[in-house]
Amino acid sequence: MKKYKEFNLGNVKLLSGKTLKSAKLIYQTYGKLNKYASNVIILPTFYTGNHIRNEGFIGKNRALNPNKYFIISINMFGNGLSSSPSNTVISQHGYKFPEVTLWDNIYCQHKLITEKLKIKKIALVTGWSMAGCQSYQWAAQYPDMVKAILPFCASSKTSIHNHVFLEGVKAALTADKNWKKGKYKKQPQEGLKAFGRVYAGWAFSQNFYREKLYKKIGYKNVKSLLDDWANDHAKNWDANNLLCKIKTWQLNDISNNPLYKSNYIKSLKSIKANTILMPCNQDLYFRTEDNMYEKKFIKRVSLRPVNSSYGHCAANPGNDKNFEKKLDKNIRELLN
Repeated sequence: MKKYKEFNLGNVKLLSGKTLKSAKLIYQTYGKLNKYASNVIILPTFYTGNHIRNEGFIGKNRALNPNKYFIISINMFGNGLSSSPSNTVISQHGYKFPEVTLWDNIYCQHKLITEKLKIKKIALVTGWSMAGCQSYQWAAQYPDMVKAILPFCASSKTSIHNHVFLEGVKAALTADKNWKKGKYKKQPQEGLKAFGRVYAGWAFSQNFYREKLYKKIGYKNVKSLLDDWANDHAKNWDANNLLCKIKTWQLNDISNNPLYKSNYIKSLKSIKANTILMPCNQDLYFRTEDNMYEKKFIKRVSLRPVNSSYGHCAANPGNDKNFEKKLDKNIRELLN
């Protein structure tokens, strides 16, 4: 039995002008819609996430409580569940998959919410990392629909340094001789392993390694962490899917669309949602300074940075109880 729901979109015209053929969104819902349809929370997925991994943010003892709220967890394009290089029609399979932006993702999520689920208002859009980027996109793209957003360890526009970091992990993957410009017959295993190893240096902070916090999350030494990250990427990920989502991440900019015509300040000022920005000060690529800049222009905003040696992975469910506690407190504040 399928543990998810499917929404078929048909052919979707993308921001690039190309068409995503036979597009589909995979999603899951938790809880029930109340009679006023006022308890809707959207939880998009993060870079290597899916709706199942998002379940780590949901619980009866958590702010995202399915007994109180109707939570919709939507898989991003490229993650192997929703339309992706690995699962799409033959003419767009693998390296032929078109460029997809967060604008395209949210345009399709909006169709799901309004056409299929008949929802008119969203109480909150929240998420970690690329899911947080999608919460800004929702608030700028459909400002009258979204009441509150809480992006954590995220930004409304990918910074130049963040872009360069992604070029590094991309280069590690594509250096594999079996990559063949995406035309591989079997996964480029060494490239995927290299991708995971490089990423491990960015996902956690310098303090994480200095304080040997890897022991707290089940690794006896740095080597075992690196080996696990390498093997996890080689075993669980399709190379074209990873690169597809990196492209989406690098293109993240809530103003790069027909609505705002690259006027970034105008796009930030357009956000009507009550907003809490929650960066981690030790995050190596989604920097607090980016959120400080955003705060100047978003109307109803509070900046709540958190210190954590886990860096970007402070938000990963189970890593940092203090981060989790503050996240739940902030979510409850927005929902109340």
